[in-house]
Amino acid sequence: MVIILILALFFRIISGCAANVYQKKLTQNNSSPLVVNAATYSLLSILCIPLALVYCKTFGTDIIYTAMIVGVLGALGNGFLVKALQDGDLSILGPINAYKSVFGLVFAFILLKEMPNIQGIAGIALIITGSYFVLDTTKERFSFALIKNKSIQYRFLALIFCSAEAVFIKKLIELSNVTEAFILWCFTGALFSIIFLAPFKIKIKTELSKLKHINLLFLFIIVFCTGIMQLTTNYVFENMNVAYALALFQLSSLVSIFLGYKIFKERNILKKLVGTVIMITGAVLIILFN
Repeated sequence: MVIILILALFFRIISGCAANVYQKKLTQNNSSPLVVNAATYSLLSILCIPLALVYCKTFGTDIIYTAMIVGVLGALGNGFLVKALQDGDLSILGPINAYKSVFGLVFAFILLKEMPNIQGIAGIALIITGSYFVLDTTKERFSFALIKNKSIQYRFLALIFCSAEAVFIKKLIELSNVTEAFILWCFTGALFSIIFLAPFKIKIKTELSKLKHINLLFLFIIVFCTGIMQLTTNYVFENMNVAYALALFQLSSLVSIFLGYKIFKERNILKKLVGTVIMITGAVLIILFN
């Protein structure tokens, strides 16, 4: 069981980082982030049809309601993530993921009136300190000017929605199982990601015409990696506290920095690595001592 869990964590981290790389490549080839997001969910849903036929049954109201919430949060979170990757550096956007722990403490304080303890406050301080090293490598440096950086804005919006999504995915797994939760995640994500295309008046035919040759290959790689990522995420959530799992997922930041350096020739890697290690330490403090 422990070995399988470790393998699931490994494949979750690697597949998530690989998906981010090809999402960035695809959007840099002038593909709309919203279309990439919708196409990913839609293709996963098509591939899930055989599974759905096997696991097809009448779901209760609680499962449908939870799945719909997961679909909305997932479509928004992944949509903002792909949008952030379009113009942002992978080695910067990856480490920012550690702020999930900060959002968790804030939500707990607002909704549950839970006061952070000393370890929690220390964790927040470490994440902010680490983010100084990472974000100080941007042209805006670590300043209020960063608020105007669209890729940073989109990444934080993605964090908020994905953090909330994780909680509801855990609930969905408890109400059903890993496989059923994955199928429902695909179908509801596809539904809402397609619905979210409407307000932006995106010309679907024009966007689909861009998905030729190498772009189409990138899309299939994204679909494969995203599917592996979500299946392994569900397995980890089933066998581990969500908070602990999110802490371990922060290890993907180190992989993101390496890939950003090797593939996209991003700079200031040493400073980003130092900041990332500090942020991961802060995330672990928040999660393990709260």
